[in-house]
Amino acid sequence: MKVGQKAPDFSAKDDSGKTVKLSEFKGTKVVLYFYPKDDTPGCTKEACNFRDGIATIRKLGAVVLGVSADSVESHQKFKKKFDLNFPLLADTDREIIEAYDVWKEKSMYGRKYMGIERTTFIIGKDGKITHTFPKVKVAKHADEVLEALKG
Repeated sequence: MKVGQKAPDFSAKDDSGKTVKLSEFKGTKVVLYFYPKDDTPGCTKEACNFRDGIATIRKLGAVVLGVSADSVESHQKFKKKFDLNFPLLADTDREIIEAYDVWKEKSMYGRKYMGIERTTFIIGKDGKITHTFPKVKVAKHADEVLEALKG
């Protein structure tokens, strides 16, 4: 996915079991972030950084949607444990993950496997991608997203 491309529409269940469609957010900026796994150190830090910056993100006219291949139930536990204040989408069949091309070969301790490459897309009010953040480094990522939303 490249800047300027129309973001692929999708629908998925969120942590409350409600179906969320990207097309419902037309006219609103969307921070769509993909993360590997609920309640793991990097993913927790990233989610908590978005949680802590949500007021500013909303002031800038945007919403945050987190996506992983975890189940609705897993998302519910993760959201409750860390008091997350934005929807987590359950993409258990990896349709969204594959549509946004973030299902990649990864390597850990010399072992290769397929998984979600931590990636964020900012989708403009017109439904086109305005920013991409591949291979996200968690520590400063929420700040990078805020800067991009301001720009």
